[in-house]
Amino acid sequence: MTTTAFAPLQPLAETLLPHALEPSEDGAHDLSHLQRVWHNVRTLQAQEGGDLEVLLAAVLLHDCVAVEKNSPLRSQASRLAADKAAILLTSQDWPDAKIAAVVHAIEAHSFSANITPTTLEARILQDADRLDSLGMLGVARTFYIAGRMGSALYDPQDPEAKARDYDDKRFCLDHFQTKLLHLADGFQTATGQNLAQIRHQRLKGFMELFKEEIGVG
Repeated sequence: MTTTAFAPLQPLAETLLPHALEPSEDGAHDLSHLQRVWHNVRTLQAQEGGDLEVLLAAVLLHDCVAVEKNSPLRSQASRLAADKAAILLTSQDWPDAKIAAVVHAIEAHSFSANITPTTLEARILQDADRLDSLGMLGVARTFYIAGRMGSALYDPQDPEAKARDYDDKRFCLDHFQTKLLHLADGFQTATGQNLAQIRHQRLKGFMELFKEEIGVG
């Protein structure tokens, strides 16, 4: 497995990558996702600072326990991953303080866990992971996941949910209103906030074009 995408810490990536992903058919949380999140982390860290070793370990292990989006355990996924990461890093003789930093970053990265990040590294990881849910990547991942979950593209009777409640388990377009269009408000770093606003505008632009092409609006 190539580690060049995880420069400048390729040796650490070689050690941790075999433990990073459980067998899963989820293409929204795969090696390419880890590469993109690391790219985002490097962009944020260049402006905000932070411990790169802690950040890479947190990136590589933040999805090391696979829990499907529709699983009742979904809100516990980040805690399960953090527990697994702690055991792994302890076995590799990491200092306790660094293990704790990685664990907190992993626990706090998840939208569904609703844990406030209290360290710079945790704030950076949360921002880097959420950037992957915005912009054109956010669009692609949303429709990909909706297809895997068996959702329709949109409600043909009421695409904009004017006379019904949003239901993003049934209709992919609803997920923009229930989650994606709210993500940009919760970024933790100044650099992340700026990047989030750019991708937020792309999301909004996609929605307007989508609605135009289905004859709405």
